[in-house]
Amino acid sequence: MEVSWLSAILVGAGYLAFGYFIGSHYPHRFFFSNRFSSLKEKDDSLLNHNNNSKQKKNSKSKIKDSLEVEQLAEILEDFKMILVVRNDLKMGKGKIAAQCSHATLGLYKKVLYRAPKALNRWEMSAQPKVVVKIESEEDMLALQERAKSLKLPTHITIDAGRTQIAPNSRTVMAILGPVEVVDEVTGGLKLL
Repeated sequence: MEVSWLSAILVGAGYLAFGYFIGSHYPHRFFFSNRFSSLKEKDDSLLNHNNNSKQKKNSKSKIKDSLEVEQLAEILEDFKMILVVRNDLKMGKGKIAAQCSHATLGLYKKVLYRAPKALNRWEMSAQPKVVVKIESEEDMLALQERAKSLKLPTHITIDAGRTQIAPNSRTVMAILGPVEVVDEVTGGLKLL
């Protein structure tokens, strides 16, 4: 009796270890896929009793196309996020930390359903984030155009102006992509 109990525990531990291995090495196949968003839409339509053609057209128009960085995730493995902080605003350390958090979350939300493989590559690379500085808003906008020309997703945080700086100031830009491509955009900037 004791041997069968022990063997059941060992088999269960084996399945647990196997599941952990599969989940940690191939999470994009189970968690972050385009199939999740289409299943969610189907579930939402089942809950909605008025399924007329206008609602179907509106729901299709709200779905955005995937980002081109998604294709780079198929061939390149190492991804990183760069946070570009405007140095001319003279923000305090806490303000910079808060603005970097806003930029990171804003870009994450933008990429979550439009480039899940790219996001997964970044997560599997230990979510590297590098903070660099730039001297003006014009330089930041030029950098954003350069990133967009290379098909990298960006997000610029605009401050509400309640504490240290003027309202509607562009404070931090986040860029996500393969290390080699991101370095083409931000490689010349100094660390903050």
